[in-house]
Amino acid sequence: MLKELEAIHSDAISAIAEIADADGLETFRIAYLGRKGRITVVSAGMKDIPKEDKPAAGKALNQVRGAITTAISEKAEALQNEADSKASGNIDVTLPGQPTPRGSRHPISQILDQAVATLRRMGFSLASGPEIETEWHCFDALNTPPDHPARNESDTFYFQDGRLLRTHTSTVQIRSMESSPPPIRVIAPGAAFRRDEIDSTHLSNFNQLEGLYVDEGVSLADLKGTLEYLLRSIFGEKTPVRFRPHFFPFTEPSFEIDIMLEARGKKSKWIEIAGCGMVDPDVFSAVNKARGDSAYDADQVSGFAFGLGLERLAMILWGIADIRLLIENDIRFLRQFP
Repeated sequence: MLKELEAIHSDAISAIAEIADADGLETFRIAYLGRKGRITVVSAGMKDIPKEDKPAAGKALNQVRGAITTAISEKAEALQNEADSKASGNIDVTLPGQPTPRGSRHPISQILDQAVATLRRMGFSLASGPEIETEWHCFDALNTPPDHPARNESDTFYFQDGRLLRTHTSTVQIRSMESSPPPIRVIAPGAAFRRDEIDSTHLSNFNQLEGLYVDEGVSLADLKGTLEYLLRSIFGEKTPVRFRPHFFPFTEPSFEIDIMLEARGKKSKWIEIAGCGMVDPDVFSAVNKARGDSAYDADQVSGFAFGLGLERLAMILWGIADIRLLIENDIRFLRQFP
């Protein structure tokens, strides 16, 4: 057997030197190490060798098998290096490289980052809450009566257990007051959901940024100054801003905010952009009841709240005509917002 192994080793070394490609190397491997290969056949004959000769024969068999395995690995590496060298032989390293396209932030993300940064500088902290909410947090605590249209199943997504997809991030304001006594100054960016027909100005899933400030002596002047500063930081410091009386169940007095839109080639006009107001005392009463104390006593504290639609801000800032462009992920559209 020892002479046969020496012959196999010699033949293998000679044969592997002549191999020119990966297919030939695989054929060689099967011929020597496969189930019917020469090494396998010799190994099967170990049972017929006298007991005293088996250690030497086994050692020689393992050495030859290891040498052939190593030779195959080295040959495979050499063939790969040769292929790589041929593939790169025609590369001109002096040519300029091809630039990798760079991505950019989505318009909604840009608006959100700018608004959050501005409000953080004004002392607001970020707050968050669940998107699947209770009816109490979404409506009852916000002084929304049972017959209000927003509570209808045609306007709100309800679950069978009575919970719902929040229709605004005002729910985070309620949860923030439940968990923390005044003073409190928070902003709540996040998704909201309404059963709106999707068209050029409406989505059933959109993004809001709402804010709440409660403390002793908070006034309408604080609300006006905060929102004028925020909107002018987004649309320009000379942007005209006006407040119009309105009605919201959770604020009193309530206002809608307009800015003067100056579209190129068109006559300037006022356009609604946000809602706001002073927190209604009934909201404070609901929070106190939930907390089990009088931390939000309307005779001691006051506050303001506001809400902004981020898609609406983006559409006004960049003159986007169709809100659906913001959710279609068309790269040709998104490339316009570096």
